[in-house]
Amino acid sequence: MSPSQDIKPAATILLLRDAPAFEVLMVKRHHQIDFASGALVFPGGKSHAGDHDPAWAEHALGWSEYDVEQRGLRIAAIREVFEEAGVLLGQRLDGSAIGGEACPLDVRTAVDAGVVAFLDVVRDLGVRIDLNALTVFARWITPPLTPKRFDTWFYVADAPDDQLAACDGRETVDAEWIEPREVLRLAEAGERKVIFPTRMNVQLLAEANSAQDCIDRAKARRLVTVEPQIRDREGGKVLVLPVDAGYGVVEEPLDRVM
Repeated sequence: MSPSQDIKPAATILLLRDAPAFEVLMVKRHHQIDFASGALVFPGGKSHAGDHDPAWAEHALGWSEYDVEQRGLRIAAIREVFEEAGVLLGQRLDGSAIGGEACPLDVRTAVDAGVVAFLDVVRDLGVRIDLNALTVFARWITPPLTPKRFDTWFYVADAPDDQLAACDGRETVDAEWIEPREVLRLAEAGERKVIFPTRMNVQLLAEANSAQDCIDRAKARRLVTVEPQIRDREGGKVLVLPVDAGYGVVEEPLDRVM
């Protein structure tokens, strides 16, 4: 129903760690945000014009290995996890780890508000972001159920073990490391709000037993773009996923999605 030009590109990161257990970083959306308010989600958001600045060529590892679209999407994903959780995927110019708190909260807030360019922050910190740190995990296009539609690329990445994650207090009000199976349990019990695309990707994530296992599975999996389709069934309308996308046979009652 919405024309294709109204579908906005977006990027999301599944940031993983193995200690103390196999966990993914998730953030709780602020209740006043108009999309997925109060939900437990992966850090992510819309791609911005600054993510496509050609000046990034001097400040991004792996620049020459990706086309224009993937460069911008990966930069968007790295920017979003920086804004929402304070983690900066990259390294200092001498190749050393960034360590500790990558940047003060007020700088992250300024980037999120569009007052300061992410590129300028990276340049001033003397670091280069790492596009190679991201592996494509999934791609979902929002079905025509809501006014806002997104073409979202999900990336998986091994979290730096020397950086601290902390929510931004604006778009997100909590940041936590949580085991994938625990996310599913909380969602099923109704203890946490987990929107359908997030739940499906946590379910896929839960098939792995470590960060590297998840990354290896993602690399081996054929990418099938997921654009859920609405189908009529005897019990009512359902949302159907492509059977070859890696999620198994999924027919989600529409009233569980809306």
